Amino acid sequence: MARPCGLLTHLEEPVPLKSISVTLSICEFVAGVSATLNYENVEKTPLEAFFVFPMDEDSAVYSFEAMVDGKKIIAELQDKMKAHGNYENAISQGHQAFLLEEDKCSRDVFCCNVGNLHPGSKAALTLKYVQELPLEADGALRYVLPAILNPRYQLSGWPEDSCLKMKTLVVPLEDLPYTLSMVATISSQHGIQRIQCNCPLSPIEYLGDDKTSAQTSLADGHKFDRDVELLIYYNEVHTASVAVEMGKPTMDPDCLMGDPCAMVSFYPNIPEAKPPITYGEFVFLMDRSGSMGGPMSKQDKSQLRIEAAKETLMLLLKSLPIGCYFNVYGFGSCYEACFKRSVKYSQRTMEEALRKLKLMKADLGGTEILTPLKNIYSGPSIPGHPLQLFVFTDGEVTDTFSVIKEVKSNNLRHRCFSFGIGEGASTSLIKGIARVSGGASEFITGKERMQSKALRALKRSLQPVVEDVSLSWDLSPGLSAKMLSPEQTVIFRGQRLIIYAQLTGKMPPVEATGEVGLKYTLQGKSFESKVTFSLQPKTDANLTIHRLAAKSFLQTKDMGFRETPANDKKDVLKVSIECGVISSHTAFIAINKDLNKPVQGPLVRRDIPRPILLCASAMMPRGGGLNKHQALSDHRSKKKCLFLRKTSPEMARAHSSTNTTNW
Repeated sequence: MARPCGLLTHLEEPVPLKSISVTLSICEFVAGVSATLNYENVEKTPLEAFFVFPMDEDSAVYSFEAMVDGKKIIAELQDKMKAHGNYENAISQGHQAFLLEEDKCSRDVFCCNVGNLHPGSKAALTLKYVQELPLEADGALRYVLPAILNPRYQLSGWPEDSCLKMKTLVVPLEDLPYTLSMVATISSQHGIQRIQCNCPLSPIEYLGDDKTSAQTSLADGHKFDRDVELLIYYNEVHTASVAVEMGKPTMDPDCLMGDPCAMVSFYPNIPEAKPPITYGEFVFLMDRSGSMGGPMSKQDKSQLRIEAAKETLMLLLKSLPIGCYFNVYGFGSCYEACFKRSVKYSQRTMEEALRKLKLMKADLGGTEILTPLKNIYSGPSIPGHPLQLFVFTDGEVTDTFSVIKEVKSNNLRHRCFSFGIGEGASTSLIKGIARVSGGASEFITGKERMQSKALRALKRSLQPVVEDVSLSWDLSPGLSAKMLSPEQTVIFRGQRLIIYAQLTGKMPPVEATGEVGLKYTLQGKSFESKVTFSLQPKTDANLTIHRLAAKSFLQTKDMGFRETPANDKKDVLKVSIECGVISSHTAFIAINKDLNKPVQGPLVRRDIPRPILLCASAMMPRGGGLNKHQALSDHRSKKKCLFLRKTSPEMARAHSSTNTTNW
């Protein structure tokens, strides 16, 4: 029998996705990304291909287009249910159709559908997005191109229409049948000090004597064994600034895309404050699910995620102030507490907690964080000791929006500081729970920077509350600023504060300046920072500031396809469609109506395989999955294939999520 040729899965099925090429442009602290997925159908029948892939949850996806055999098709952003209906109708009528959507259950997972790709046909699908880059403790700007999508733990009864439910094939890294390439351009008026990357790069080329721009590319051979992380160091990163961007001339005034939009960046010079008299209640919530027994990364198999989390927690426990209260929880399919209730911090209680922590293992089954969170929030408050919650997890949960909603509903009584452990930790969960509670998030993918990140989070939790935060505008007559960002209630020392505003009214006809001031109170003393800026807006074909402003608004209102209140859903749909920025309630749909060939019989489905990082023995499927032949193949080589679902052999213990025990 003749063997099939071309790119194949381990079942010898051709894979329609051939390569992914990324163009990255970083200007100051904003990244613009264009990613192209190149498909080709080498089979003899029409295909429908599905590709599930990770995205950083801060990404504002604003464009999706298809180039099919030389013809460009621009996608339209529609209500998600309408887009799904149009996609199915187009396929049934013999048209080509392409669908791009954010998962209903998590903001950092996307799915791309390629429908009716005819034999011999080629399609290049390009999505574009912009995002703010976070500032690290050492002053670096951090950009991450997610390449790892870890399996997510599936709760029983969870909706079947999540793309996280798709039983996507995963294959060994060496067998992954598509490639990744990336070209990066970096620029800053302050000059570039250096660039670091966790992956091999081509030689970095600096342009100009003052090194205000640089170019580099990902070395050939990247096989999706890690997220691509760039750390960019500028000569100066703490300069306050305001950028004003021209709106879209074809849009009506008084709408977000029609008016100019301002992006305000502050670096408040908050002085070192004397610690408050009360120290707080520190509760540490540690993920002990089966996946935490996996390695931090493909490169560092020597350190397991649970061990990295334990090291970080031990450091924090040894650094707590005398007189505070604390407790440690471990969670999986059930949860356990170190003490029945939070205890006063002393040498004795610290040593007892450290002794129990050393025995901690990744042995509690699945990742069910919602129940222990509710238990912590239901406990009585300790007078004079506000709650500070520290969460350590690889973020492999499906009910992301439910968890974020629970944290948000308790944001007046606590702050949450979250740590994403290992490659592929969910940015939607880690960043989301920190954002809605006024806390901060950190990602730990290796031993480097772990100690500084942990201590920075603890220092922030001990910081006195900055109060009476307000923004004041001094603009030309007839011009006003409408805030688009959520009201800022917490500012940390050393934090960059980004605020978006829509400028409404009559713009001045001649060169004019405006002023914006940030005021706040710390321990009874008032502080103010001001910056003067030009009111003449600059044009940007990509409307970058407008897209980022829309994303900031959507992150505040959009609590997921099922969790968003009805009134907020209307606002989400309006802003998402008006600004062209995808949300959990919208999807991009592109239809090639020039192709109108009836399909004989059902389309052949091809799921694009993903790379395997974790040992197969760490997870087993819970019902469904691959066929018997595949299961036997997996049994012969346990490290050959995994499923998208995440569970653990410990599930057999049938832990109840409603029960808690002590160590």
